[in-house]
Amino acid sequence: MKRILWFRRDLRVEDNPLLSLGGEVLPIFIFDENILKELPKNDKRVSFIFCHVTKLKSDLQKIGLDLKIFYSKPEAVFDYLKGCDEVVACGDYDSYAKERDLHLSHKLHFRYLNDTYIFKPNEVLKDDGTPYLVFTPFYKKARAILDKKNIDKVEIAHNVLVNEDYEGITKIGSEITKLALDMQSIGFVAQELDIVNPHVKLENFKKNINNYKEMRDFLDEDVGSHLSVDLRFGTISTRAVLRDMLACQSVAEAFIRQLIFRDFYAYLLFHIPTLETKNYKYCFNGIEDNEKYERFCSATTGVPIVDAGVRELLQTGEMHNRVRMVAASFFTKDLLLPWQWGERFFALYLLDYDKASNVLSWQWSAGTGVDPQPYFRVFNPYLQSKKFDKEARYIKKWLPELLHVEPRYLHDEMCLLKNELKNYPKPMVEHKEASKRAVMLFKN
Repeated sequence: MKRILWFRRDLRVEDNPLLSLGGEVLPIFIFDENILKELPKNDKRVSFIFCHVTKLKSDLQKIGLDLKIFYSKPEAVFDYLKGCDEVVACGDYDSYAKERDLHLSHKLHFRYLNDTYIFKPNEVLKDDGTPYLVFTPFYKKARAILDKKNIDKVEIAHNVLVNEDYEGITKIGSEITKLALDMQSIGFVAQELDIVNPHVKLENFKKNINNYKEMRDFLDEDVGSHLSVDLRFGTISTRAVLRDMLACQSVAEAFIRQLIFRDFYAYLLFHIPTLETKNYKYCFNGIEDNEKYERFCSATTGVPIVDAGVRELLQTGEMHNRVRMVAASFFTKDLLLPWQWGERFFALYLLDYDKASNVLSWQWSAGTGVDPQPYFRVFNPYLQSKKFDKEARYIKKWLPELLHVEPRYLHDEMCLLKNELKNYPKPMVEHKEASKRAVMLFKN
């Protein structure tokens, strides 16, 4: 049997179930034209992926295998590879991925392995077989299952490499073309990224794990794992992270809870795919306003914590999780913009972009998802910055034009509304009035 090993969100050799099957294998990676055509040519994620795909190829060569890299639409690749017997890949659950895989399964026997998340989509269900819609009961059941779950390291089986041409990048269009193995071949410009080995990140995180629960929301304390992008693209196994966290016992429980939360959002999107674009509850869907949207996206709202977060996102592809919540609340409640617009903006720039996590987080902030609380889930951005960035170090890092301003003034809405700051705009809206309007619209 010739088996295609399709690497997608599992860009590693170590602890990868794809390599545990054994037999005659053809490892592949596809730079999907359907996805790439929508992205800007300087997209940081493409650089991140390209770096790890080339590393994966090198690591496979060290164990006697290789990686055939394609630049094409997946259906064309599998027409080209029709001499193989089956394709094996790790699960991916957004609407595009599910539709793509279903279509390809009609061409070739398709087998899913569970690696992207901790649990299979139907592994944590209510007693009546329906999915949980609230996180706490999901977490309790998932945590009990996790205690008994096998998360041991997956060992590499004996694999024999299919005889193929593994050089460069194979482009399949009207004809088959061989391209050089570089970013320009797929039409993108390489970006400079500070790529750190995920196992190094994990070891550093373990040293600070005692402080994670108490300090993770504070913007001038770097106690996070920085593993979200690695979990997104599978450059480290979720099982490997869990093994280390479980070994840390109770001090790591807050982080284990976050890993399970990541599963919960993927699980919801799998079971309720309409969440990807539509409210689960409430018909109010924001008010379209291109001028407000452009000011948010250009970090010129006049609200320091929001603008600092957007500036960080645009420059680095990252945004602190607390700031993501504050920015999303401001977007949907103060500016009253459709959450789908915000989700689309984050999708363009987040290095760790995960469809399920991003969509469900925006629905949570908008108060329209499976656990809607639109009247109470309204963040005051000034109180948030005062609590979590008291000395305004985060704000001033990303908004250096505010270096000369005393921190207390940056947390004071009335001061910002009444005074002119050099090179910085006044707030677009007054929070109290804007939030009142949002609550009224939801009630109506």
